[in-house]
Amino acid sequence: MKIRSERDDLADALGRAFRAIGTRSAIPVLQGLLCETNGNKLQITGTDLEVTVQTGIEVEIADAGRAVIPGRLLTDAVRRMPPGHVVVDASENEVVISGRGPEFRLRPLEASDFPAISTEEGTGVVVDGEVLADAIGQVVIAASTDAARPILTAVLFETSDNGLRLVSTDAYRLAVRDLVGVGLEGSGLVPARGLRELARTVGAAEVTTAVLDREVVFSSERGSLRLRLIDGNFPNYASLLPDSFPAEVLVNREEMLDTLNRVFLVAEDHIPVRFEVSDSGVDVTVSRQDVGGETEHLEGKFKGEEPISVAFNPRYLADGVNAITSEQIRIKLVDGVKPAVVDDPEDPNYLYLLMPVRV
Repeated sequence: MKIRSERDDLADALGRAFRAIGTRSAIPVLQGLLCETNGNKLQITGTDLEVTVQTGIEVEIADAGRAVIPGRLLTDAVRRMPPGHVVVDASENEVVISGRGPEFRLRPLEASDFPAISTEEGTGVVVDGEVLADAIGQVVIAASTDAARPILTAVLFETSDNGLRLVSTDAYRLAVRDLVGVGLEGSGLVPARGLRELARTVGAAEVTTAVLDREVVFSSERGSLRLRLIDGNFPNYASLLPDSFPAEVLVNREEMLDTLNRVFLVAEDHIPVRFEVSDSGVDVTVSRQDVGGETEHLEGKFKGEEPISVAFNPRYLADGVNAITSEQIRIKLVDGVKPAVVDDPEDPNYLYLLMPVRV
């Protein structure tokens, strides 16, 4: 295989496919990118068997063929070439990357060992790419990163009365986002790690989404992202939602984020931030025995019968506040021990629930 391409175009395509490659793999060939010619295009595939990115660009083809090339070395080498055209010449024993002076020589991986990638597209639904990316960003924040609890590392895709619902939880918090009018057929547990890569790999104005038996496929003009579904039963998240909230407080989002940024000067993840919520607003307190503390008052509009004292993990709270883009955020409360909800009072399609910290 021998191809010639503009450096920036090739580097972009390689970089997107490389995002699917895991940091560690017991299978050496999975550290490589499969590069193969198809017509006047170079097709590039990266996978760790759970996340697969397939993309392609138009190139000048001198010799057709296929090769698996170490992904990080190939991507970095192309990026560091001088501006202009780059030539990739891959034989059975060597890959030569050249262009305007510099030349890299790499050892290819065994192409026959690269796993076969499904090409099934299924019956997809076209979704606004920006809306989908924003919705995913709002829910993946609550997904666990603990590999010992794989079900909690997923985002649940399920059909709701209004369209498509996305749900995630790590047992300490819960995020629910409804995409009204998106009539996607099927449901499944989609790896949050792969969803985080959607905008940076195949993000576009329109993204076609399809749920298959074993995977979900996102495709656009930039390529496809295939995510293998996780087996198991998602927790009954509806049971976590209180029936009613006797108290709530409306605060300015930016002021809350500024307050939490100051809290982080003292607090760590295991140090809770305390809120005294009343008619006068919110009194914020954090203290750490070996460092000191910080206190301040945050203006807010309170509705409720009695003041409430509650404490939260500050990072978890900041994640929820960041996920909402409105000027005002609402914190709905039951008491100091039952789950609280952070949302936009004008948007019923997203909520972020978090458990208070007992102090």
